[in-house]
Amino acid sequence: ENTVEAYGSDLADFFNFLRVHLGEEPTPKALGRLKARDIRAHLAQRRRDGLSDASIARLMSSIKALYRWLGRAHDIENAEIAYLQGPKRKARLPRPVSIEAAKDMIFEAETDPDSATWIGARDAAVLSLLYGGGLRISEALNLTGADLPAPERLRISGKGGKVRIVPLIPAVREAVDAYAAVCPYALTKGGPLFRGAKGGALNPRLIQGLVQKLRGVLGLPDTATPHALRHAFATHLLAAGADLRAIQTLLGHASLSTTQVYTGVDASRLREVHAAAHPRA
Repeated sequence: ENTVEAYGSDLADFFNFLRVHLGEEPTPKALGRLKARDIRAHLAQRRRDGLSDASIARLMSSIKALYRWLGRAHDIENAEIAYLQGPKRKARLPRPVSIEAAKDMIFEAETDPDSATWIGARDAAVLSLLYGGGLRISEALNLTGADLPAPERLRISGKGGKVRIVPLIPAVREAVDAYAAVCPYALTKGGPLFRGAKGGALNPRLIQGLVQKLRGVLGLPDTATPHALRHAFATHLLAAGADLRAIQTLLGHASLSTTQVYTGVDASRLREVHAAAHPRA
């Protein structure tokens, strides 16, 4: 959903630019006549608006996706656009929280004096799933009452409907079951597992706001986000000797190259493994 929204916003800006740049509506035929210089003019304008390399690269992806659709739906090809390259994106290393910070975040969420007991238990359960199971926020909040009691192996439907099995350690199962025991709402098999204060499905923005609050309480950097707990899950497993292929499976990454970014975070561990395993070490 976020990708669709982002591409839609990119293309809306692109069409607004073309109406002025071309002096006509961006019909399929008009799009077929565009030159690479027209696209570069739009990218330059967006650069002046302050867009980063990453945003420019996404904008280029949006435009190319549009032209792939034009080829399928209207038999319109544009070789100049097809071979146009956006800026190279710098590799960004994940920024996980430390083991101590992850534990502190879960503890503070559970014992927050400003929250009702069941809400503290709920927040601790969600954060436990992110750190202890490597789930995305959307995956955790898509769980239903059918996932109770918390199983040893949790079936998760991730990005693109890709299904994976995630083992849950006892601490995570206990946190989820403890929340379920005190939740004031009936957790039916077809209903959401995690509920908001009024009984509806828990909004991910509330978890984002919770983590923002925890950053202030614990003195953590802005990089300590809900997703940083998922990064921590992978990084701490790798540091403890977990196999990279296994981490790929646990995270639900389609490609190992996506998982390999965590090796850059834990270079010291890799050096230790190399020194221990290499026959000439």
